[in-house]
Amino acid sequence: MPWSNQGGGWRGNNGGPWGAPPSGSGGGGGGGGAGGPTPDLEEILRQSQDRLRRFMPGGNIGGKGYLLALVVIAVVWMLTGFYRVQTDEQGVVLRFGEFVEQTQPGLNYHLPWPIETALTPKVTRVNRTEVGLRGFDESRRGSGVRDVPEESLMLTGDENIVDVDFTVFWVISSAGDFLFNIQNPEAAVKAVAESAMREVVGNSRLQPILTNRGPTELAVQQLMQETLDAYGAGVAITQVQMESVDPPSQVIDAFRDVQAARADNERVQNEAQSYANRIVPEARGEAARILEAANAYRDRTIAEAQGQADRFVKVYEEYRKAPEVTRQRMFLETMERVLGGTDKIIIDDEAGGSGVVPYLPLNELTRPRSTGDSQ
Repeated sequence: MPWSNQGGGWRGNNGGPWGAPPSGSGGGGGGGGAGGPTPDLEEILRQSQDRLRRFMPGGNIGGKGYLLALVVIAVVWMLTGFYRVQTDEQGVVLRFGEFVEQTQPGLNYHLPWPIETALTPKVTRVNRTEVGLRGFDESRRGSGVRDVPEESLMLTGDENIVDVDFTVFWVISSAGDFLFNIQNPEAAVKAVAESAMREVVGNSRLQPILTNRGPTELAVQQLMQETLDAYGAGVAITQVQMESVDPPSQVIDAFRDVQAARADNERVQNEAQSYANRIVPEARGEAARILEAANAYRDRTIAEAQGQADRFVKVYEEYRKAPEVTRQRMFLETMERVLGGTDKIIIDDEAGGSGVVPYLPLNELTRPRSTGDSQ
């Protein structure tokens, strides 16, 4: 199968010595040289042959000319191994389709195609996956969001149906795993997200999902990361954001009535609890006051009784020493205490006919005289 200078190709083979060349580089988005298609060796040889004819006397190419052409072709072919990795990318070098190494941003080199190729996926770009909703942009109606109920309708742990629309944000953590461990990374992330959300919602009650989304979002993120790590997907979940959580549209009116009834129930319970919080301390305070008053009365009564007992003992001791004197003193003290606050009149029954009036109104004697009486 000789080389033809006139036809510019290999006789009997339309695709060159290695068959049909590929339509583009093996870079898959930035690899394989400068990022364009691999130069056609047949075209390079033809152009080199034409240039050599112009420089050679008489247009004839000798052995040295062919050697020079091969050297030029080899140099050009080796130069195609240079490629640049941008700051937001990571280079992945393949040797005959097998993963070899990862390269960092900057100018790098790999063996030219078809020996090695390079892929440069963007590893710092935050990717967005929507579940339960789709964004659309129409010229007449403008942009908006369309609900996808087959993805968003889920069953809660207390047997309620809820419509959950959420968005997952993720980045590539390992370019090699991302490119080769799973066939369709975007679809895999979406499937894992929907499965994780259904599991978390299925293990939760409806009310916490509606009122407190934070724990649900965190649980879904952790479950997704564990699942993707088990697959070796090379994906890091940065955030799970629940866009909307509502009951199905067919029962939303009844659901709102139930929510209003629950709100009223909570309001009444709060009012009752507030009343109990006010009454119970007051009752406890009143009980404590009564108890303290009773203790004070008890202590006072005991002290008075103890004092009376001590006084009686002392009087008794004095009585034993001098009974007649003590008896007379007790009689006088008693009469003083009894008659001290009453009106007193003394009548002498033994006066007889002595001419002395047996009547002495002591109360009149102790009464202060008025001005008229003194005059």
